Amino acid sequence: MAAITADDGVRLEYTRAGDSSGRPVVLLAGFKAPATSWRYQVQPVAQDGYAVFSVDLRGHGNADHPKSGVTMERRSQDVAQVLEALKLTDVLLVGGSMGGNTIWSYLTQFGADRIAGIVIVDQTPKMLNTADWPHGYYGFDESNVDTYFAEGIPATGHGTPIWKRGRRMLRLLKAMKGVDHHLSRGELALLNDHAKADWRPVIEGADVPVLFVAGAESEHWPASHAAASAGLAPIGSSTVIPNDGHAANIEQPEAFNQILLEFAASL
Repeated sequence: MAAITADDGVRLEYTRAGDSSGRPVVLLAGFKAPATSWRYQVQPVAQDGYAVFSVDLRGHGNADHPKSGVTMERRSQDVAQVLEALKLTDVLLVGGSMGGNTIWSYLTQFGADRIAGIVIVDQTPKMLNTADWPHGYYGFDESNVDTYFAEGIPATGHGTPIWKRGRRMLRLLKAMKGVDHHLSRGELALLNDHAKADWRPVIEGADVPVLFVAGAESEHWPASHAAASAGLAPIGSSTVIPNDGHAANIEQPEAFNQILLEFAASL
């Protein structure tokens, strides 16, 4: 992996694959997930002529893991500094889970001048369920907004049971190998910052094509979030992958890659 030093001295890392003259595809992983969680996408996307960058923001993979100070705002600043350092423009930004909402935080601060398109992978833009948004995290509402994620990521009882996932689970275990599932105080603070945010106004102002991908059997939220989110975007579309969980790109990589490449070709 190659390294970039952020403006506060934190080391970020990335890998590069594919044709350096092709459109950049920048992959941002979800909460605590390493850049290597995109292992099933890198070669297929690179072989289609794109320049593929898998990024470890702070707190991910081989990048530095600060004990505190990591917020959604700081994560988006890391993204901006990676794009600037690598001189990337006309970018297809792909974000899985928290990586998806990191993209909205990026647009809030830096706009879409460098961006050609966006793919959000199984991430609702508003995790809190309210009367006007029933597409949030299962069980998370105004009655427990300050306590629900206080100690970790609650089990919801939704999604495909582990014992029924078969090869899907084997792919997930391989992609997430070595990840420490213990949550530090700093990581819990980031999780709560993420959980309380509402990125719907940012989506409404996005002036680039956006594709929302949902896993039909996500553990975290109903797949309806994808169509609802696409309905907010000026140039929005959505799709739901059958027999797929929250880690949509990992559990059903062939289906996901086809969707991703078709969207990339349309830009």
